Amino acid sequence: MREIILPRRMFLWSMAVIYLAAFVSLYMQIPGLYGNDGLLPARWQLRYSGKSLGEQLLSSPTLLWLGPWLGLDTHTAMELLCLIGAALSLAATLVEALRDSVVFFCLWALYLSMYQVGQVFLYFQWDNLLLETGFLCILVAPLTLIRGSRGVRAHDRVTFWLIRWLLFRLMFASGVVKLTSRCPTWWGLTALTYHYETQCIPTPLAWFALQLPVWWHKFSVVGTFVIEIAAPLLFFSPLRRLRLGAFYLQVLLQVLIILTGNYNFFNLLTLALCLSLLDDQHVHFWLCKADKISNNDSKLRSWLCYLLELAVWALMIFGSIVFFDLKLDTTKNSISSRTAFTFHQFNQFLKTVTIPSIWIGVLSLTWEMVTAMFRCACVSGFLKRFWGTLQWTVFAAATVAMFTISLVPFSYIEFDSHARLWPGVRQAYDMVDRYQLVNSYGLFRRMTGVSGRPEVVIEGSNDGVSWTEIEFMYKPGNLSAAPAVLTPHQPRLDWQMWFAALGDQTQAPWFTSLIYSLLQGKRDVIELIQTDVSQYPFYQQPPTYLRAHRYRYWFTEPKADGSYPKRWWRRVYDEEFYPKVHLGSTFLESMLNQHGLKDKSPPRRMPNTTVAQAVRWVRSQVKGVPTHILIWTLIASSVTLCLLQGLQNRNKLTERTPLTYMAAGNDHTDNVPDDSSDHCGKSDEQQAVKEEEVEEEEKKEGRWTGQ
Repeated sequence: MREIILPRRMFLWSMAVIYLAAFVSLYMQIPGLYGNDGLLPARWQLRYSGKSLGEQLLSSPTLLWLGPWLGLDTHTAMELLCLIGAALSLAATLVEALRDSVVFFCLWALYLSMYQVGQVFLYFQWDNLLLETGFLCILVAPLTLIRGSRGVRAHDRVTFWLIRWLLFRLMFASGVVKLTSRCPTWWGLTALTYHYETQCIPTPLAWFALQLPVWWHKFSVVGTFVIEIAAPLLFFSPLRRLRLGAFYLQVLLQVLIILTGNYNFFNLLTLALCLSLLDDQHVHFWLCKADKISNNDSKLRSWLCYLLELAVWALMIFGSIVFFDLKLDTTKNSISSRTAFTFHQFNQFLKTVTIPSIWIGVLSLTWEMVTAMFRCACVSGFLKRFWGTLQWTVFAAATVAMFTISLVPFSYIEFDSHARLWPGVRQAYDMVDRYQLVNSYGLFRRMTGVSGRPEVVIEGSNDGVSWTEIEFMYKPGNLSAAPAVLTPHQPRLDWQMWFAALGDQTQAPWFTSLIYSLLQGKRDVIELIQTDVSQYPFYQQPPTYLRAHRYRYWFTEPKADGSYPKRWWRRVYDEEFYPKVHLGSTFLESMLNQHGLKDKSPPRRMPNTTVAQAVRWVRSQVKGVPTHILIWTLIASSVTLCLLQGLQNRNKLTERTPLTYMAAGNDHTDNVPDDSSDHCGKSDEQQAVKEEEVEEEEKKEGRWTGQ
């Protein structure tokens, strides 16, 4: 059984980076989204009804309830919590000792506090995924700050297994829902002929990807189904190379999504989850380090493993050919494909595999728990053995509990399997649902924009005759503007504008608040549209009138001679989305009253405490800085510092190595090992010492990888 020390460290470092991106991205948007002059002020979500603090935390678990105790209003308290989260996560990327259970608990609690008042702008699946993964980090990370040691624990493999189970649920459900939704584009394998131009915020590479031939798009959809539905079953394979193959398939899919679309930190978070499929030996292979693990497997066993692995890959290829009727067309130099099964057959497949996949998870978890228990039993010394067993008991129980309640959202993919769950499991899930400990997933369920990408364009005017389009910084609007590259930042207003275009304006009440704020000229909201307010056409004086129209957008195509067009987009007018309004107009007032968007409370006095002044000073320092540039500057700086620190430690280790080996050689001649009847205790003690030495060496040599 190979160790997972390095993948675990890499995962925790990656989570610190992702938390950093998430907190900074949200912090920069708080004034316009949740501030006192924002679209949906967060203070509306916190009703102080005279309840005790404990009752308030139970009804809505957010640390923002503590704001009045600190003399802060809700807006300032949100900024303070985000700043604390960003500072903690930045420190955790630089200092390994801070990648600790206590720190990760604080990060999870801080993000959960934002989520509770975030309303529609924080109701994305990746926010749920970050909260669930963040809670698992509390179990995976060591208790460095309390215990003072980062040594290997016997139960590490058990808690780290939960990351692999979460990855399985995420990928398997994302593949299944594409077919259970009965979306004709997924069933017809044509989804990617629309996806690149209809996704929320495409990258420039999406334009080039769309120009690929149709047969390639259909073949790519087949590959997506294989990676998301078939490959996840290999996550729990006892054969290491099958898990590594599944790892690289997942990485391939996520990298391609990152290159062609801006999905904030979601794909980076998925890549972090994929680290649960690795072991120390493979990380050593990446680092070009010698493998310290001797292979004692017999040749017969090795050959049997090779044959079994080849059989599995051959079965996946054969299944892809049969179920998608793949045929090589030599005349057109293409591969034809079609879905060769029905919805009923796929539903039967789901009924067949959902419960067995749960049992596969049970067997895999049981194996990890038994091996961890055996390692605890082999520790020499009663107190060490007792303390290790006690830790194993606590963390194994927590792991089983998390796995059990996760079966509720996982089984949503198949109704009959969900109905067969024990009612007590569903009751336990309902008790913790408000904390977002486990969630259901299913991305890209249906392909939108089949008849053209719907896009809402807001126009302003001072006379009601000549109109000027209000261009957003990230979302498509200007036909000549190149698509943006902003991962891992998520401009949440731009994302909601994309969702709003899919329906009627009555389905997006916040849109009326946006129109109202722009008519009032609220600067915080304007900065959501353009960080540089001088690029906003009405920055000197608010428009008198506003209206919104819906257009249909498409990517342009290369010219007949193969040259590239001057514009990235083409569009046609669709319909009116929001009628012409002005301050005090009947329609605008009725919509504001209907959705409760008019703040009737008296103007709030800005807090003037020392903490509030410090928060406002930080805001003044980052005002006007594009968020995605700020995030990448922080990430690049932390990575650079980690690299420099790793190189410094490696040089120190190189200087000390000759003396260490000379001393070790002298000790070896003086101490000849003899046979011992207490083989389990002594060998394990020696192994523990060896693991600690290896751990210290890896910590010093491998810090550049961010472990």
